Amino acid sequence: DWFVAAVPDVWGVSNVLTAMEALKPKEVQDEQAVKGVKQKRRNRRRNEAFLRQGEWFFLPRPNLEVDRSRVLQNEPLTRNQGKPHVAEFLYRKSDSVEEYVYASPEYPQGLTEDAHSRLLWEKPHKRFLPGRWIRRDSEVYVRGAVRHKDHKTIYLGCWHLVRANRENEASANQYVEFLD
Repeated sequence: DWFVAAVPDVWGVSNVLTAMEALKPKEVQDEQAVKGVKQKRRNRRRNEAFLRQGEWFFLPRPNLEVDRSRVLQNEPLTRNQGKPHVAEFLYRKSDSVEEYVYASPEYPQGLTEDAHSRLLWEKPHKRFLPGRWIRRDSEVYVRGAVRHKDHKTIYLGCWHLVRANRENEASANQYVEFLD
């Protein structure tokens, strides 16, 4: 199937292979190097370093210990207004001060507490806005099934670190419109 992706402004991108490499986050590139992934396997959906589904990369972390009371079920993975990928089990871990934002279909990047309060003050009818409070910038780990309408379901037997591709860093991203 055809797809489009805005490629980050990285020197040396001149063909499809270098564009695909430029879309990978640093953690994915580092994992490929550590695991010695050969060049011909680096752009597969699954290799020794990661599994990929759409714009999401999943890096295995088999020794990760989680607080079971903080594991969520059937949680969406979203970055824009498109259809979310849904993880059977999801765990958020944050080493820094946690910032909570109110995310909704109308405000997918999230509203800080101040912005949410201001919105409700200025537009009281928005108090019925569907959404939920989530932590911003936490490390996200998933396991189990990861589903999406447009992709084959993948199954992760252990916890995996989640990283999105770098498309949102591209200046050309302003010209790309997703029509899910």
